[in-house]
Amino acid sequence: MKYITLLVAALCLPSALAYAQQTDDFMVSAQIRPRTEYRQGALMPRDENTSAAFFTTNRARLSMEYGSPLLRMKFSSQYVGVWGQDPQIDKNGRVAMNEAWARLGSGEGFFAQLGRQTLSYDDERLLGGLDWNVAGRHHDALKLGYQSLGHKIHLILAFNQNEERVSGGTYYDMSIAQPYKTMQTLWYHFKTDSAPFEASLLFMNLGRETGTKEKNRISHMQTAGTYLIYSPGRWNFTGAFYAQTGTRKEDAASAGSAKVLAYMWSVVATHRIGRSWTLTAGSDYLSGDGGDTDRYTAFDPLYGTHHKFYGAMDYFYASAWKAGSPGLWDNRLGVSYNASPKVALQAHYHYFRTARDPQLKKKPGKSLGSEIDTQMDWTIMKDVKLSLGYSFMLGTETMDAVKGGDHKCWQGWGWVSVNINPVIFSAKR
Repeated sequence: MKYITLLVAALCLPSALAYAQQTDDFMVSAQIRPRTEYRQGALMPRDENTSAAFFTTNRARLSMEYGSPLLRMKFSSQYVGVWGQDPQIDKNGRVAMNEAWARLGSGEGFFAQLGRQTLSYDDERLLGGLDWNVAGRHHDALKLGYQSLGHKIHLILAFNQNEERVSGGTYYDMSIAQPYKTMQTLWYHFKTDSAPFEASLLFMNLGRETGTKEKNRISHMQTAGTYLIYSPGRWNFTGAFYAQTGTRKEDAASAGSAKVLAYMWSVVATHRIGRSWTLTAGSDYLSGDGGDTDRYTAFDPLYGTHHKFYGAMDYFYASAWKAGSPGLWDNRLGVSYNASPKVALQAHYHYFRTARDPQLKKKPGKSLGSEIDTQMDWTIMKDVKLSLGYSFMLGTETMDAVKGGDHKCWQGWGWVSVNINPVIFSAKR
């Protein structure tokens, strides 16, 4: 760590000298987050021949961040894995850099941020940090932006390759790296302190490799939409609508490509009752594909934090469909209660349906079933929080057909996690 600290100081020295009369800051933080899970039907439904799984994952992070008026830098390394995964004497450690970026400012609202970074926008429906996952989600990109009073605009650019090359084109194997070859995203956000209203607009063009090493080819898909927030008093209303178009081709072996025409919408209402209670009601609809036309109509939620929206058991979009892509209609109710300044309880009910009839010989209907998620968070002390939860799914025959498993078997999932996340060192001058 000593050598990394010296490297950060050397890179930041010119800016620090030029603006010594203004405030610079340097911070070192750490995180240890083990989570024990009992999976008896999480991610994918089980049948009577599938036994439960029990394991503990762990995330260990060390992060350093430096900031001056015109320069910010962050280096964050992490080790993730399962307890017992590595031998006692391990000569092949798996520590990786999960964030490494620099942000250069102009002093007048313009900035450029480049390197390995988290892309988290709006409610994280399409671009999210996926912090629930032990490894998180990060991108290698250049972000150009401008921020002024009430307005933010970001342009994100990425072009990915598997390795350095002397020749041979730009073929990119997405199966072992990032899930796209190129990305161009434009995001605009408006907010003022004088009105309880926020609005975002997003446009993303994704290029996915569908060629071969001998002949490169890119299939492009566009996503565009808006995210709105209205917060009068104790109420909070959010709405989102996104549409997708372009072309879809799985790989070079696929016969032809399909025209993409898909969409999704979401509406959520939240109401605070006193200081302790919060009620939530919401509905999310993601279009599906029936496989009966030359158009592909299933919406792809891309790189969002799916665990946050479509049930904690992660049956949808965090894991694959068994048959087709019938889409999803998720209607949910939730309640949270702050029992004390240190203890919070919450429970959510989801009722799932497919967006369109699954293409099945037997027609069991659109209903997928109901899921109930419960969670408790307890702040034990400063920088230490204990969380635990239990979820269960009451599925249907349609769930069996499109996801697998047997709905007559109990589908449950329990977990407990400790998050230790202190700031080790912080200084300003």
